[in-house]
Amino acid sequence: TPEITDAQALLGHRRPEPKLRPPPPLAMEALREATAELTVYVHPSNAADVRLAVSRQLSTLLFSYEDRFDGVLLSHEVEFEGDNEDGQDRKVDGDGKRVIKAKILDGLVPYFGVPVTANMLLFSPQPEMILEGKVEMLGKESIHAIVLGVFSAAIMADDIPEMFKFKRRGHGGKFISQSDKRHVIKKGSMIRFSVKRVDTEMNCHITGSLMPPHTGCMRWLSVHDAEYASEISRVVKGNQGIILRASRRYKVAQLRTAKIAW
Repeated sequence: TPEITDAQALLGHRRPEPKLRPPPPLAMEALREATAELTVYVHPSNAADVRLAVSRQLSTLLFSYEDRFDGVLLSHEVEFEGDNEDGQDRKVDGDGKRVIKAKILDGLVPYFGVPVTANMLLFSPQPEMILEGKVEMLGKESIHAIVLGVFSAAIMADDIPEMFKFKRRGHGGKFISQSDKRHVIKKGSMIRFSVKRVDTEMNCHITGSLMPPHTGCMRWLSVHDAEYASEISRVVKGNQGIILRASRRYKVAQLRTAKIAW
């Protein structure tokens, strides 16, 4: 696993090649877990609490696209050298605090480098991946949704099947399938769509499509699409642990961001 370095923060000029675990399917397809060995550079003024300084350094990257990770960092867990050692092997200082290994940089740079292992949860949508999102706004020419409560997705008229006809109702509206009136997409609907393009300069703005099979309103698909229904059953049985772990990490990341901002 490569070491990632940077004199100002924690990232180097080389693109990391983290170890990847197989991503879970369905809405989690664009989520992946990566483990990388990093060197985080900390200013001596933060030497009293290195763990907090390292966590803050990494948290500045949360919810923004990073080319080095080829995705958006959603959460992170940091392990320091010696964390996994037995109690007898762990070194502590005079106050009983665990000693963290670090290396002072040569020359006049005041920073010292702390080697850590970071377990990261990344959001990396790619073309033709299947995502799920909640419809926030729609009109005759487009459907706009939010993925994971953070990332915006737009499905334009050319990528909405002709069988869907837009019907305006008061201040809102809905798309109704002409082949089955029960297949409806409206504000608040959870939809399943295919990724067409991803604009990383706009922090992973997604252009999607409802043209591929097994896409549309998830409630309707769960009843009338046999392949999707079987996939749901398989995910529930085989990936509950992954989804719950991802959800917990995501909530922890939000709390860390809120504390840092405060």
